[in-house]
Amino acid sequence: MRITDIRCYLLESRNRSGDFRWRAGLPGSGDGTPAPDPEHVAILRIDTDAGITGAIEVDRGYQVIDLTRRRLKSLIGQDPLMTEKLWHLMWELDRLEEFHMTHLGLIDHIAWDIKSRAAGLPIHQLLGGYDTAVPAYASTVTWDTMEEYEANIKRCMDVGFKAFKLHAWGDAKADAELCRQLRIWTGPDADLMFDGSAGWDFVTSLEFGRALENEGFLWYEEPMREFDLRSYTKLTEQLDIPVLACETSDGCHWNAAAWIDMGALDMMRTNTKYKGGFTGALKIAHLAESHGMRAQVHGMGHANAQLCASIPNNDYYEQLIFDADHIAQLDKMGDLSIIDGMLHVSSTPGLGEAEYDWADIEKRAVLTV
Repeated sequence: MRITDIRCYLLESRNRSGDFRWRAGLPGSGDGTPAPDPEHVAILRIDTDAGITGAIEVDRGYQVIDLTRRRLKSLIGQDPLMTEKLWHLMWELDRLEEFHMTHLGLIDHIAWDIKSRAAGLPIHQLLGGYDTAVPAYASTVTWDTMEEYEANIKRCMDVGFKAFKLHAWGDAKADAELCRQLRIWTGPDADLMFDGSAGWDFVTSLEFGRALENEGFLWYEEPMREFDLRSYTKLTEQLDIPVLACETSDGCHWNAAAWIDMGALDMMRTNTKYKGGFTGALKIAHLAESHGMRAQVHGMGHANAQLCASIPNNDYYEQLIFDADHIAQLDKMGDLSIIDGMLHVSSTPGLGEAEYDWADIEKRAVLTV
């Protein structure tokens, strides 16, 4: 099989992202896009001489258009089933381009989509296959008040969640009190996690980590920016709670290996979006497993769901929670529905996205390369 064409469509998004926020100082959803202005997405498409078309919708559409025009056309003629080779060709291009992290795996996502359709098997089985029944945790956005947290956490409990992760305010004292309250609301048996979203220095991270230990949290995620590995090493040495990191660091499995060598984390982050698609994410998961370490899958979506179902050392699927209306609809999201706190990963071949109406896309596109 050979790639015969690669094209990219820039479209106005039909679903402008809702308003939600993260901790103090960290931009929230849609920040930087004035309300009257349209948001744009890109749909990247690969055609093959076998008549199989693969595609993926991604944000940062203008960057993907530019990348397609200048670089991706060089992949025409390659075999899309040779996913390892394609991955390394993209890695070589990254040496010149310094791709945005979410773009290193663009071709890899589509190649696995095509491979899955050609084989008539779901991606998780091609990756190895482990378990399609994956527990989900409710991962909060940042709400304004303690009362909002309590109300939404209890709504999540009512629909079957037994694990919960906080994105809080970025104020260590207030966040610690929120963690204490979360344990009270959920009881002693719930798995609890905290995501610092890289907001603190070492001293604050250490002090806060001890507060989490008192409440028996399962993990402590990304309290500091992921550049100072020595500070992360000191943190893991001085805390008993597992430190989960390497979420936003560049360099895929090579960088992940450096974290392990430095003893800078206790649990590894992996996902298809930030770690070079399925190929890169799987390399990281297996690397972590070979060091007796869990590789927790970060983020939602069809691709990450397939990854969750393919590896043995991940605990949960992450389900972001926005508000009461969203919680009430979690069991009505098709292949990504959360029912009684569980995700049952689809065994349909391909990425699991809806079939694309190419005539409509070509009509709607504001730019095509």
